[in-house]
Amino acid sequence: MTERPLMLASSSPYRRALLARLELPFQCASPDIDETPQPGENAEQLATRLAESKARALAAHYDNHWIIGSDQVACLPDGTLLNKPGSHQSAVEQLRQSSGQCVQFMTGLALLDTSTSSLQVHCETFSVNFRDLSEAEIEAYLRREEPYDCAGSFRMEGLGITLFKSMAGRDPNSLIGLPLIALIDMLRQWGRNPLLEPTAIQR
Repeated sequence: MTERPLMLASSSPYRRALLARLELPFQCASPDIDETPQPGENAEQLATRLAESKARALAAHYDNHWIIGSDQVACLPDGTLLNKPGSHQSAVEQLRQSSGQCVQFMTGLALLDTSTSSLQVHCETFSVNFRDLSEAEIEAYLRREEPYDCAGSFRMEGLGITLFKSMAGRDPNSLIGLPLIALIDMLRQWGRNPLLEPTAIQR
């Protein structure tokens, strides 16, 4: 498949930092989509639909690109979805719900070739076992990191790690918002290997 410029369909600084680790040239643009769950939609379906929707939202403006879309949804054992809290009180409630629970994080990933309409879609699952959290711990954590723009109300790359008892999954990058191992698999499937990239960003 013919190589195209890479476009990340996101305004997230976390996803930008993750993609930059591959040392490939890329641009970013923010997609404008409705992230409301559809009736009967589970966490995996929602994550993959939103990832694909983000990629497709930019397709008309970037007609000769490979567009990367990604979105994350957290899910409690009873199926309750945990999205970005947006406020302190919502984050408190999310961490109360997660305390002592195994929370599944579904990170949808889409890679769209806008010149051919070829599409790859994947959902990366990662499990987090939360400690039994006291009210004081929840308040102290949220006041220090204010992770109100993060699904599940924590930042794994920061103090969020103190909330966990254990984690399980193949790619912890997915917790931050972009499953790099799956993305590399997709790029390689289309003939692009970051390790052999002649135009890779030089350190």
